[in-house]
Amino acid sequence: MNATQEKLKVQLEQALVAAFGADFAGVDPILVSASNPKFGDYQANVALSLSKKLGKQPRAIAGAIVEKLDVSEICEPPEIAGPGFINLKLKTAYLEAQLNTIQADSRLGVPPAKTPKREIVDFSSPNIAKEMHVGHLRSTIIGDSIARILEFQGHDVLRLNHVGDWGTQFGMLIAYLREVYPDALTTANALDIGDLVSFYRKAKQRFDTDTAFQETARQEVVRLQAGAEDTLHAWKLLCEQSRREFQVIYELLDIKLTERGESFYNPLLSGVVKDLEKSGLLVENQGAKCVFLEGFTNREGEPLPLIVQKSDGGYNYATTDLASLRYRIQQDEAKRIIYVTDAGQGNHFAQFFQVARKAGWIPDDVELVHVPFGLVLGEDGKKFKTRSGDTVRLRDLLDEAVSHAHADLKSRLQKEERQETEEFINEVARVVGISAVKYADLSQNRTSNYIFSYDKMLDLKGNTAPYMLYVYARIHGISRKGDINFKELGNNAVLLQHETELALAKYLLQLDEVISSVEQDLLPNRLCEYLFELSQKFNQFYDRCPILQAEEPQRTSRLVLCDLTARTLKLGLSLLGIQVLERM
Repeated sequence: MNATQEKLKVQLEQALVAAFGADFAGVDPILVSASNPKFGDYQANVALSLSKKLGKQPRAIAGAIVEKLDVSEICEPPEIAGPGFINLKLKTAYLEAQLNTIQADSRLGVPPAKTPKREIVDFSSPNIAKEMHVGHLRSTIIGDSIARILEFQGHDVLRLNHVGDWGTQFGMLIAYLREVYPDALTTANALDIGDLVSFYRKAKQRFDTDTAFQETARQEVVRLQAGAEDTLHAWKLLCEQSRREFQVIYELLDIKLTERGESFYNPLLSGVVKDLEKSGLLVENQGAKCVFLEGFTNREGEPLPLIVQKSDGGYNYATTDLASLRYRIQQDEAKRIIYVTDAGQGNHFAQFFQVARKAGWIPDDVELVHVPFGLVLGEDGKKFKTRSGDTVRLRDLLDEAVSHAHADLKSRLQKEERQETEEFINEVARVVGISAVKYADLSQNRTSNYIFSYDKMLDLKGNTAPYMLYVYARIHGISRKGDINFKELGNNAVLLQHETELALAKYLLQLDEVISSVEQDLLPNRLCEYLFELSQKFNQFYDRCPILQAEEPQRTSRLVLCDLTARTLKLGLSLLGIQVLERM
């Protein structure tokens, strides 16, 4: 709820008490944004909900509320419509005052969280010895945007990269490399990441078909867990090699993360099992130690267990996730823990969350949130793959986006007969290409699948990053053409006269509400929708209102609207992890 809506809600609550008595204190006035601008800006629907309780017609109830309602500083006189809706239209003078206030505010009127918390966002989480692929795109981009928004709101955010850096795959890989490429286990940079992935695949094939090799690999795991010097050294080299490749992608995407892989929690796993045993939750089932869950059954309808220690004494993802959860609560002192993973892992999170709650490990003031997301699909509507059917490497996908942006820009410059330096072209292509990929992903409701299309995401029209970057660049073009320094525009300069000015002003003042909703619901597409709508409202204003040619004081007022729009776009896009360009 934005500041204006909050003020109106308070006034309506007071009017309810004044009209009907103290029993109505705390009744929700059901204040919502008006669906149609001709009815005003806000609508209170409480009269309809009170009709039965008060034994009166809703219009009569609405009339009694309006009689006691004082919103004269904010709104025109309230109007009653239909069966009893109370319509409220904001005063132009109020809007002008609000815009003049936020003009001097670096946060553009968005208040920080009233009660900042320690929050953890667990995202990206690639596996060592494997390349990041398109499947890591959504977790990385969505998680980063959520972290940025929480940080902007003043929360103490720990961005964790829970990489897969432990387990059977390392025994398998090390055992294989001892045979075919022993230098990779003793010398840094002996392999590049592509070769490492190729060796991993061959090791997996061998593990699946060769029982003697399986045993050798398991012995390497035992050596790793026991801290054998040569195996540990080999493991560190493999991790470092993957880490360097991940960092190239993180730098390209401007992502900051603190790595804390599965290996970090390895010393804590036995304690998890012991504590579950003490709580009486563990049941032995076919040699494995499990916790039986409520609401989960197998195909035969029997209760489904969550295994926390396998029959061979080994641990699994659930054990590590339980250990990490306890650490994040007890040591990191997190109050909200957010896991950004694909929707297919929904059951896993529901299961280990349930075990942790049953064990009494989740304090009442700690919130656990799984943020699920859908698949990235190709233009054929199937899971996004290369032509050969392989998973798309994330590095290739990003390079291709920049290449497409480069070609589009060159074509546009040729049509416009513009000359630009190669340095300018490369920088614009990089920003536009990466931004297009990010925005195409974030603008979808994250729970849905979406079709990946370079042509659509790079379109200068429609709900795309290039469209909004172009609006931002257009505003800076106005400042260059008029030799305007936006920072030197006077305060108290906004005067709203044209209908497109009013529409833009009202929308600029909704930023706080949008950011607050994303902070709570963790749906970045809401911020994308807001920025797209803002860009459209600016273009309507730009098309219908002269700016540099306008007479004073209208000229300065319209320049302030330009500046506020640009700053809002820049702030909003930065919360999505998107850079802006002053020239395109």
